[in-house]
Amino acid sequence: SLRLDEATAHPRLVLAEEQKVVRWEETPRPVVDNPKRFDSSRCVLTREGFTSGRHFWEVEVASGGAWAVGVAKETLGRKGRVGVTPQGGIWAVGQCGGQLQALTSPPTPISCPGGPQVLGVFLDYEEGRVVFVDSQGGVPIFSYPPVDFGGEKIFP
Repeated sequence: SLRLDEATAHPRLVLAEEQKVVRWEETPRPVVDNPKRFDSSRCVLTREGFTSGRHFWEVEVASGGAWAVGVAKETLGRKGRVGVTPQGGIWAVGQCGGQLQALTSPPTPISCPGGPQVLGVFLDYEEGRVVFVDSQGGVPIFSYPPVDFGGEKIFP
């Protein structure tokens, strides 16, 4: 199972339950800065990334809260604001202000009445596919157009 990487976590993101849960804290925690850590964007990556194969995982998301879930290229910039779009190296969906959307440029609204409670993410590295699924209904809610990851490691 996937575990979040503490060394990448923004200072206000706190990991819990064996690095499987993340939550936002109003007060930044003291952290050691390192090249892997996001210092401005509220991001955290997993410990392991993928350079091949098909992968599927599920994420429980907070109803009513603001969140984003997806995958990112290893070379994604960690310092300063990160462009949360495919052009910036991130393929994600998120919720803000009660609106579910694909984080494209501009954002693409997604219709999912009630919003997903468990979001499935499917990554097919060779085919360059990233697909998001409402796991409770088993229904795909958004598919990014195929992309060439160019041999680069991709992290949830």
